[in-house]
Amino acid sequence: MNTYARLPVAFVRGEGAWLWDAEGKRYLDGLSGIAVNTLGHAHPEFTAALGEQIGRLIHCSNVYQVQGQELLADKLCGLSAMQEVFFCNSGCEANEAAIKLARMFGHQRGIEIPSIIVMEKSFHGRTLATLSATGNRKVQAGFEPLVKGFVRVPYDDLAAIEQVAAHNPDVVAVLVEPIQGEGGVRTPDAAYLQGLRRICDQQGWLLMLDEVQCGIGRTGKWFAHQHTGILPDVMTLAKGLGSGVPIGACLAAGKAAGTFQPGNHGSTFGGNPLACAAGLSTLDIIGRGELLAHAESLGQFIRQGFADALQGVNGLKAIRGQGLMIGVELDKPCSDLVKLALAQGLLVNVTADNVIRLLPPLIMSRDEARQLLDILCPLIKKFLQP
Repeated sequence: MNTYARLPVAFVRGEGAWLWDAEGKRYLDGLSGIAVNTLGHAHPEFTAALGEQIGRLIHCSNVYQVQGQELLADKLCGLSAMQEVFFCNSGCEANEAAIKLARMFGHQRGIEIPSIIVMEKSFHGRTLATLSATGNRKVQAGFEPLVKGFVRVPYDDLAAIEQVAAHNPDVVAVLVEPIQGEGGVRTPDAAYLQGLRRICDQQGWLLMLDEVQCGIGRTGKWFAHQHTGILPDVMTLAKGLGSGVPIGACLAAGKAAGTFQPGNHGSTFGGNPLACAAGLSTLDIIGRGELLAHAESLGQFIRQGFADALQGVNGLKAIRGQGLMIGVELDKPCSDLVKLALAQGLLVNVTADNVIRLLPPLIMSRDEARQLLDILCPLIKKFLQP
């Protein structure tokens, strides 16, 4: 189906932070399959772990115990201080699970029509429920009627949350991205998540964090909320968890734990042995190295590189992000830069119409980051000041 406006390139192999097309041209990957290829391409230890698992067992139904799933759940809970994990195949499925969990949590407390607070400019997926939770009319258009039960407020606005709390007794949860990815790599005030935690505790709501894009080391910590010191009730993961193998997870703790019982939710493929081997290998490789510290320092290096190279350039609005989740906002739509960068052997993305988004693999070197800046900064200058 004609669902993608594809770029005119087909990649046939990758190594580290590089990809090669069918004609043999090399490209520096500044996007990681949109925050998916955490370990870059063809990481030798990762590919060996997958090969070993494929040779033993690829899939086993969830009606049986799955040893790798239990190991991965234990690992994730140890890293996050969460208590339970439901495995699925993608970020939108993880967010669907969170939405279902919140509704059941509300019903168990006698709320007939539970509502969830969601944010403007958010993105939670393209299934009907996650599409309805998303704060972007472009991706919703044509799919009405949308799913009810969501109350939308501005992002990074605690006063708006307090207003809802004062007037809507049916709210049971807040669903929020610690950093909005599709919304333009928007980072909230440092006290925002702490304020949400306080309000949720006061109201008896669930605080549900969508870490699908910002989790698994991308910001320099395992999970973006760990920069703030809070603990969510529900957290969703996907993208970078499997380094390219589809896997999603919905984690619960505290008052959210124990909400689902047998028969309440399920998945045919979720948490199968192959996907869990990918997740375990990803976490093991990150945990044994310096990749978390590297993501934080390399992200600072790249953001500073943009600031130095683009100082005084008219049309530059902001350079923001955390770790290797970086946005460069311009004062006009800039999707043309994607093809201009591609022609020079660099993969980038534009989101929210005017934000250049960078999500490089955690294994990118400083020299490769310099190459990224050397390609992209002149393109931005020429685009803004032709």
